[in-house]
Amino acid sequence: MGLSILSNIPSLVAQNQLSMTNANLQKTLFQLSSGSKINSGADDPAGLSIADGLQANISALTQSAQNVTDGVGMLQTADGALSQVTTLLNRAVTLATEAGNSGLSEAQQTALNNEFSSITNEINQIGTNTTYNNTPIFTGNPLSVFLSDGSTTDAVNPTISVNMPSLTATSIGLGTFAAGTFTLTAQPVATKTVTIGATTYTFVGALTGAADEVLIGGATGSAGITQTLQNLEAAVNGGAGAGVTYGTGTTANASAQVTGVMGGSATVQSLTAGAGGPAVVGPPAVPAEGNSIVATTTSAGVWTNPTGVAGTLTGGSGAAVDLNSAADARSGLTAIEGAIASVAADRGAIGSGINQMNAAVNVINNTSQNLSSSLSGIQDANMGQVVANMSKFQVLEQTGIAALAQSNTNEQAVLKLLQ
Repeated sequence: MGLSILSNIPSLVAQNQLSMTNANLQKTLFQLSSGSKINSGADDPAGLSIADGLQANISALTQSAQNVTDGVGMLQTADGALSQVTTLLNRAVTLATEAGNSGLSEAQQTALNNEFSSITNEINQIGTNTTYNNTPIFTGNPLSVFLSDGSTTDAVNPTISVNMPSLTATSIGLGTFAAGTFTLTAQPVATKTVTIGATTYTFVGALTGAADEVLIGGATGSAGITQTLQNLEAAVNGGAGAGVTYGTGTTANASAQVTGVMGGSATVQSLTAGAGGPAVVGPPAVPAEGNSIVATTTSAGVWTNPTGVAGTLTGGSGAAVDLNSAADARSGLTAIEGAIASVAADRGAIGSGINQMNAAVNVINNTSQNLSSSLSGIQDANMGQVVANMSKFQVLEQTGIAALAQSNTNEQAVLKLLQ
């Protein structure tokens, strides 16, 4: 190749190589300072997309684990309160057994009954005042813990639901509640209604967002009737319906609750033990209490206890357990033992919920660990390799500068020809 002074090709090559070396050195220094080999979308577009998705999954799982921890805390608080109720009831058994013995003076009998009354009062206080995060626990409504992995595939069943009991002296059997059975013999017609207490529920073919709607079941035959009653249960209890969301802003009935649906029948129970007072439609509306709750219907419903198209809940008794006499104490002992069994069943259900949540959080933590491992493989920089690259590019930068300097001095050789 001839000598030239207009185009210094070796210098251009040296500059180009030095520029690439500087770019690689800068990228290496970014990786070294951040610990990540993906510091911009240009570094690895596909890897960045995967890494961001995994990070979203991990964030959702981390919060889900915290949700479960909060739920377990609430259940443990409830279990601790019910444990104290069991202790109180065991003392009540002792008192009832002692009060059932003949030969006690009137003053002694009164003293035993007064202590028993203080026990029932304390049970009521525990039921009213036990809270978690300033939220009452014993509401009778389900505790729902939301779980998510940040994807759309978890929307089928994203919650763990545990039924929280209501807790009063009467709710555990120291008083009795009225109950009745509502039976559907055929699917109700849209716009027809059923009234329970002071609340009227309207059957609809599609939810419109209005208050107290009951979605008619979409299945045919007896399955559709069951779905309708499950949606009625949701409306009365303020929960979710059969296979679809019952509605938004649902308020639980202030007079009664549906305790179960089987086939074409729903069992309704009063929220207050005893006879109570009649319902007033209003305004203002006054809920019925005890066995004065009346259910009427303009649809295909039949109130079977008693029979007829309209009926009153039956079986409620306002008589509370007392130890005023040996006979009362002996009959009350059965009710107290039943209350202990009721509290034990509630504690068992809560304990099962705690175990379910603990199992869920173990799965969540394991999943989060595996996702973190995958995320690390995609975005974490191999620090040994990064340091080796940095040394390589630093040496290349120095040799590139030296080569550039040498290529610039080569053209001076042309001056030798002019001497």
